[in-house]
Amino acid sequence: MNSPRIPIALHNAVMHCLRERLQFANQALGSQYSEPSVSYQQRGATAGTAWLQQWEIRLNPVLLLENQQAFIDEVVPHELAHLLVYARFGRVAPHGKEWRWMMEQILQTPAKRTHRFATASVQGKTYPYRCACQQHQLSVRRHYRAQRGDATYSCLKCGKPLQFDAVPQT
Repeated sequence: MNSPRIPIALHNAVMHCLRERLQFANQALGSQYSEPSVSYQQRGATAGTAWLQQWEIRLNPVLLLENQQAFIDEVVPHELAHLLVYARFGRVAPHGKEWRWMMEQILQTPAKRTHRFATASVQGKTYPYRCACQQHQLSVRRHYRAQRGDATYSCLKCGKPLQFDAVPQT
């Protein structure tokens, strides 16, 4: 599956935000962190990921195209914060106090752990599962892990284990 092409103006806006926030961080921290590489290889409903050892940010091209400025304002600083926290503190909790501090105090961005973008256009096939209180949709990966017995999943609401619903109710 090929990634959609990102218009140069949109890529430039991503890079402008990245460079601006990196400059904030370098000034505030008295450091000279280098610019991370940016790729548009992220898939699924995940907006972006920070590849710590590679010093790379991977962004979801579909969600970027669909949410342009909101994506840039939220996701680019979020992933940059992960890289900066790793460089400064090493391995710590992904959205712990160091990350929140980096987001709010250094990058001057609200520290939101997850995005709220619509994901219907990037959502893969799902499988129906039931618990005691509701129906759930598990991704292909989670479904196969559950079927092989490699993982069990429980409802966050009622705490009961999820069972595959081979004949979903309508």
